[in-house]
Amino acid sequence: MSPQQRMMRIIVLTLVMTTMTPVKGGEVCYGRLGCFSDAYPWSGTLQRPQPALPWPPEKINTKFFLFTGEGPNSYQTISADNITTITSSKFQIGKKTCLIVHGMADKALNNWVSDMCQAILEAENVNCAGVDWRAGSGNVITYAQAANNIRVVGAEVAFLIETLKDLLGHPPSDIHLIGHSLGAHAAGDAGRRVPGIGRITGLDPAGPWFENTPIDVRLDPSDAEFVDVIHSDSKLFTGVGMISPIGHYDFYPNGGGHMTGCPNKISILSNSKDAFHILACNHFRSFLYFTYSVRHPGGLRGFPCDSYEDFLEGSCFPCPPGGCPSMGYYADSTPFNASMRQSFYLNTGGDVNHFSRWRYRVSVSLRGDGRVFGRLYVSLSAASGGNTSDHMVHRGLLVPGEKYSALVDSALRLHPTPNVTFHWSSRLNLFGVQLGAERIEVQTGEDGKIFSFCSNTTVPDSQGEDLDPCDEA
Repeated sequence: MSPQQRMMRIIVLTLVMTTMTPVKGGEVCYGRLGCFSDAYPWSGTLQRPQPALPWPPEKINTKFFLFTGEGPNSYQTISADNITTITSSKFQIGKKTCLIVHGMADKALNNWVSDMCQAILEAENVNCAGVDWRAGSGNVITYAQAANNIRVVGAEVAFLIETLKDLLGHPPSDIHLIGHSLGAHAAGDAGRRVPGIGRITGLDPAGPWFENTPIDVRLDPSDAEFVDVIHSDSKLFTGVGMISPIGHYDFYPNGGGHMTGCPNKISILSNSKDAFHILACNHFRSFLYFTYSVRHPGGLRGFPCDSYEDFLEGSCFPCPPGGCPSMGYYADSTPFNASMRQSFYLNTGGDVNHFSRWRYRVSVSLRGDGRVFGRLYVSLSAASGGNTSDHMVHRGLLVPGEKYSALVDSALRLHPTPNVTFHWSSRLNLFGVQLGAERIEVQTGEDGKIFSFCSNTTVPDSQGEDLDPCDEA
């Protein structure tokens, strides 16, 4: 072995030993919040090779802004250190309390946090407060420190929850913690400290320094009675959110990697001016989905599946007898078994004002006077009106007597009975073939109900054919 090879071996062994060996680290104590160590599992792992201690609470300066519902910018500052700030505020004992924790380089005023609280307060008579730790939330350069500061933030949230319980009789079961990115793990830390928290929602929990770490470090199902997670930026290598399921319910909209309506991250190479939007769009979709779900219950149903590929193939369609949960605010409306963990998949729209999609299986039994290469389309609309775009059911050789099926995601809920139009197209119809839909079946994903439509006519290519409900008598 050459001297160079021997030196390289020593360097590699040193890196392995310093990374994998549990660290006997330092410790700081912050009064009522307790002590914090930088030993294993907080460091000394592949995910956390360097030890770091959280900043003092005075430096992080965690604040709680109780929104009044009188407008997105109307709030009262409350503090567990001064109980009169709570008793003299509009805080309602006996009502559910939502505490929303932001992530890196963010705040809890005049942004998505206040918007989310406003939506929640419009939907329900509850308490809603933003947890602001902007002074300690860092940035990309100081991310590692911010990832450690969340332990103090979690302790501050836990101290508030315990104060509400001990002094005002407000039970932890009435608490719903909602955290984005690093804030999701801060919520998990609070849940680890206070048993019996009702619910924690993780909005694209941060991946770096947390993926594949011990449960003490990150959000975990044991942190609350119900933990639901939305993964919106979990693409391997380029995503900043966690890939692994870490809740009772883990939702992967659009597969969890790239969100419909967001630019591809590679586009930053040709459009550096929009770098922030390009890089953050997927990650931010999680809290936009959640806020949207408050005002649009039922439009974001997740199907229990083993993978996104299985979802696209339809192997988990329709919803099981117990129904599919809605991603977002109403995820806990569907009965769940706390001993079970499930992953759910769905597709969404790309318009931030209309994320809702309803999934249907459309089957077309073809009739006609010849074979031809082309495409089959079905247009669906609700009985109340509002056409959707055409949905292509099949392309390739079109054979009368065959049945063609496809799964479609409609921007409209088509219950109770949809309107159905069939048409087809061909670029090369030399023999004037005419085709028609002898029967079209539309099966709903929500409950598996099937609507059937029939016709005994054929039409030339590019001409529409409206179908009537079948006479099954």
